[in-house]
Amino acid sequence: MKYDLTKLKNKLESYIEVDDTYTFSEEELKNSGIIKLDNLKVTGSINLNAFDEVEVSLLLKGIMVLPSSTTLEPVNYNLDIQIDENINDFIEETGENSIFCENTLDILPIIWENILVEIPMKVVSNDNADITLSGDGWKVITEYVTEQEVNPELAKLKDLL
Repeated sequence: MKYDLTKLKNKLESYIEVDDTYTFSEEELKNSGIIKLDNLKVTGSINLNAFDEVEVSLLLKGIMVLPSSTTLEPVNYNLDIQIDENINDFIEETGENSIFCENTLDILPIIWENILVEIPMKVVSNDNADITLSGDGWKVITEYVTEQEVNPELAKLKDLL
């Protein structure tokens, strides 16, 4: 998602309109925790501020498919992100120098950084309401248990001491 900034820097245009759809490949999503991210709608603009610094204002909309925290089944998660970023600040924070090359701006790293920040720590599908949380000799502990369960056979040993 590269944009030519020549007309913007020469003051021939006041902004560059962004209206794209992007699909992330499996290789791009590798090690991110995201199963699938197709048809991400990117709209907004690229402009210069009062100090002639490049700024982007983008709106990302799409559906991110994430694994459920309890069953690892795919769960759809609505993505709706507003990005207002100064390119110079972004380069300082991330050390990502490859996005800005001469008169070309690649906004994909900015989009990717903001998507990674929005990934929730826990996603649970509504279809998983009837999942068994205990079984023969095991149970899921959802809160810190203050009282310890004592094996009745071992409790008899306590009386001996």
